[in-house]
Amino acid sequence: MVAKESFVGTSAEEGQLSDELVGASAAWRKVLKQIDLVTPSNATVLITGESGTGKQLVARAIHAKGSRRERPFIEVNCAAIAPELFESEFFGHTRGAFTGAHKDRVGRFGLADGGTIFLDEVGEIPLSLQGKLLRVLQEGQYERVGEDSTRKVDVRVIAATNRDLKEEVEAGRFRQDLFYRLSVFPIHVVPLRERLEDVPLLAEHFMRKLNWRDRSNVPVRLSEENVRALQNYHYPGNVRELENIIERAGILTHCFLYQLTVQQILEAMLLSEQRKQLDSIATETPAHHNRSQAIMTYAEIKNLERENLIAALQTTNYKIYGAGGAAELLGIKPTTLASRIKALQIPLRPST
Repeated sequence: MVAKESFVGTSAEEGQLSDELVGASAAWRKVLKQIDLVTPSNATVLITGESGTGKQLVARAIHAKGSRRERPFIEVNCAAIAPELFESEFFGHTRGAFTGAHKDRVGRFGLADGGTIFLDEVGEIPLSLQGKLLRVLQEGQYERVGEDSTRKVDVRVIAATNRDLKEEVEAGRFRQDLFYRLSVFPIHVVPLRERLEDVPLLAEHFMRKLNWRDRSNVPVRLSEENVRALQNYHYPGNVRELENIIERAGILTHCFLYQLTVQQILEAMLLSEQRKQLDSIATETPAHHNRSQAIMTYAEIKNLERENLIAALQTTNYKIYGAGGAAELLGIKPTTLASRIKALQIPLRPST
């Protein structure tokens, strides 16, 4: 396997982030280099890329390596805020400023004072508020809703979006001056399909995470066949989709007491995903690429388990117990294997 490449952290937080920034492709090394370049400054950073590519990890890495790493890192999901609440969320409000304002509230910029604020999905900010955001970026000043006095704040701003903000500017939905102020140092995170050489590293990384979290015995290594199958997939959901596939494979493996390996379930799942992609291409309907991931039914998983047990029995000449038996081959107790053979109605000898 290719060695993992990422920036080296010194603090506990940095070390954790270093473990998360997995990749050795030229495209990913460029991102890591940009992180190293921009970290020493306080420049505003605009991270672009499709959903699920790891923009949040890049933002956290910039904060963790910089001089503000001991100060707050405040994340704001702009897509999750109601339009009428943006100003209060960003800048806070005083008691009685509006219906429901029962006490003073510190906004996200106030909480981030001295540290970093990460504005995820910054393209969702209403046009009416963008001027006030620009003022904070340029002058470090704002007012709470319902308050006349001006407050000063010292924050580093990192923004991220999966939109094309230049198109948003041309369409009149995003201020041009705010766009230029946000994109002092742009970083583009490429989709996973453009760095498929990182897939094996990422897959093994997610397997290790699953193994550590669940204290399980999930195998970490992937066969060459697994790697080829993983690299032949399109990943419309990017790195997040790959992680979900690995985790789902691990969960399904646990359901059958390791009678099926992660690799076997993974192969079946990827075949299902690839069929879905071929169907989408055949019908020439791009919208199909956004459908939910295919999920194996219980019957499909049960049939896969049955086939796996039969293969193990055939390999061992239907020997269940002892050295070289099917139970040992599968890594389970002989009594468990006998129970599953009975439940799945598998004949102990092939029919003649």
